[in-house]
Amino acid sequence: MDAVSQLLGEVRARGAVFRQTTMRPPWALRMAGGAPLTLAVMLRGRAWIVPDGHEPVPIGVGDIAVVRGDAPYTVADDPASTPSAVVTGADYCPGAEGVEHASGPARTCGTPEDGSPVLLSGAFERSGELSDRLVRSLPPVLVVPDGNSPYASVESVAQEVTRERPGQQLVLDRLLDLMLVSALRGWFDDPAADVPAWCRALDEPVVGAALRLLHAAPARPWTVAELAAEVGVSRAALARRFTAQVGEPPMAYLTGWRIALAADLLRRTDQTVGTIARKVGYANAFALSVAFKRVRGTRPSDYRATAPPPRTG
Repeated sequence: MDAVSQLLGEVRARGAVFRQTTMRPPWALRMAGGAPLTLAVMLRGRAWIVPDGHEPVPIGVGDIAVVRGDAPYTVADDPASTPSAVVTGADYCPGAEGVEHASGPARTCGTPEDGSPVLLSGAFERSGELSDRLVRSLPPVLVVPDGNSPYASVESVAQEVTRERPGQQLVLDRLLDLMLVSALRGWFDDPAADVPAWCRALDEPVVGAALRLLHAAPARPWTVAELAAEVGVSRAALARRFTAQVGEPPMAYLTGWRIALAADLLRRTDQTVGTIARKVGYANAFALSVAFKRVRGTRPSDYRATAPPPRTG
């Protein structure tokens, strides 16, 4: 598994807040569900995404917008429109001015009308620290234009939203996962996009090979010399090329990767710190604790103690 797949594998759709909403102008929805990532697509009409503290971003029919959830944002017909409803994870479709609320499929808000704007949206839940590395690298709003995503159409997702069949939520979750991964792949493939250096470096023959080795075997007692020998270049050449492509030396990158793995295991398992230490490449709990505190500013045990309760749905 490549690093991008591993990172994306830690992001899962949260079907409980998957909705298709019909609006009547003027309309604006204040999104405050707190999900780490949300995805929005206009099935009909155009809209603006207005993240707090950042410039408004337009989206058209079929564009896929991936929005970071570290701050609330607004989706509206115009950046100047005042929100008439606040969308939370617990109450996604309140009855409010501008949002047509009617009986019907549980995942649909509003009565379809010819020409009415229709917003398809879903919230994503990251399950580990590995995806944090990816989420932190995203812009506040990432828009992949219609036709630029490897995913052919959102219409199949829109059709699924209105159905009620056995296993329906699982189907929707997986379709939403596919849309997210496809949108991010489109972003990775865009030469003009501000993609993390380590993602770009995966395509570089020498540095990419080194990254894949580190990701595949983080617990191996790597040295720069051993890594260089594996990829067939000198130690100096690897150090120079790796730092230029990734932005930090090989061993510094490996430390960050190991700590991300350890953080994920601390929050998702009940394994001892010593067991986790050995899994990610440290001799014992003390060695991991020293490295963890240097990178994260806290001890592994304290980090685990502050873990939020698991989210379901």
